[in-house]
Amino acid sequence: MSKQSNLKILLNGIIKENPVLVLILGTCPTLAVTSLAVNGLGMGLAATAVLLGSNIVISLLRKVIPDKVRIPSYIVIIAGFVTIVSFLLEAYVPSLYEALGLYLPLIVVNCIILGRAEMFANKNGVVASACDAIGMGLGFTLALICMGSIRELLGSGTWFGMRIIPESIQTMSIMTLAPGGFFVFGCLIALVNAILMRKGKKPKQTVGCSGCPMSGKCTQAAEGGCK
Repeated sequence: MSKQSNLKILLNGIIKENPVLVLILGTCPTLAVTSLAVNGLGMGLAATAVLLGSNIVISLLRKVIPDKVRIPSYIVIIAGFVTIVSFLLEAYVPSLYEALGLYLPLIVVNCIILGRAEMFANKNGVVASACDAIGMGLGFTLALICMGSIRELLGSGTWFGMRIIPESIQTMSIMTLAPGGFFVFGCLIALVNAILMRKGKKPKQTVGCSGCPMSGKCTQAAEGGCK
């Protein structure tokens, strides 16, 4: 695969196929940890590290892993990298480790990572899989930082802990709560869709079973969708 193709794969995950704002994957950690920009950055980097490691290993083993145990094998590989990342954060950045809480080990079942393993790493070489992981990871991280920055700035008046809005000005505390997360999430999705439509690129349709990376293996999808 040419360098230009690898670059295209890398850039796809940032805007055109952004996993959060276009493919609408990984919404649970996106909404849960983005009350602060630093939490979004930490979660994004952790997920990127896991995605990069798992994509490379799965690509290397794609011809060795039996088809019948493919998904369980992916989960074991991903869980190994999540464990490593968790230990590193707990040892060197304990405050971030505590802030991410339960959502750090839940990276194991993150739709973005499992989906890229099944849809891309399982079918492509190591370099292309690494580019895909970096692109998707960057897209995920940027989306989380953007959401976290907006919510923290409007809700707390700070950005990465630095005071931006004077304390004399009242902030909108609802932005640090779940309703504020949904509001900002919806606005960002609308903005990205508007940008893509303006450039003549139709956003990927992800509504229903057709938008799920595991739809090809799902019995409910074959029977007409989830009830």
